[in-house]
Amino acid sequence: MPSPRPSRRDDKGKRAASFHGRIPSDAREPSAVLRRPKTQPELFGSGRPESRPAEEFQCPPRPTKLLLNVTVQRSLGPIHIIISMDSTVQDLIAATLRQYAKEGRRPILSSTDAAAFDLHYSQFSLERLNPEEKLIGLGSRNFFLCPKPLTATATTCSDEAEKAGTMTSPWFLKLMDFLR
Repeated sequence: MPSPRPSRRDDKGKRAASFHGRIPSDAREPSAVLRRPKTQPELFGSGRPESRPAEEFQCPPRPTKLLLNVTVQRSLGPIHIIISMDSTVQDLIAATLRQYAKEGRRPILSSTDAAAFDLHYSQFSLERLNPEEKLIGLGSRNFFLCPKPLTATATTCSDEAEKAGTMTSPWFLKLMDFLR
């Protein structure tokens, strides 16, 4: 049974020359020869490392700015901030608040003072970052910004978590009475 695919053989039963990369003898006219485009074979120098200049082996330059994502508490999405590497956490908070106000995001913040906010690694992190710490030493590019607590008794999120953990909730006692 013959194959449904067309054959690559010519009339004489030989395979087509173009299939094997050869040009048929009848197509060797000067106008039919395809010219190869001119290329630069030594574009990158020779393959030997000794012939390359010493500048190629140096470390690539370090970036001068960082792209950071800061999510503000109760806001829908992160704010993208481009800031220099030698900036501090306090500078990042101030830049985030400026960008938040510039974009007109909701909810409107009660204060735009950078001292009224804490920066955390995430919304689940209880430890706030030191405002004097350099951004390059933090090891992250995603942060969470939340307002400082207004009460003087609970100064950090970890204090609030400890306080909430020690309280007995009345609903638990009511649940126990319901199960009896």
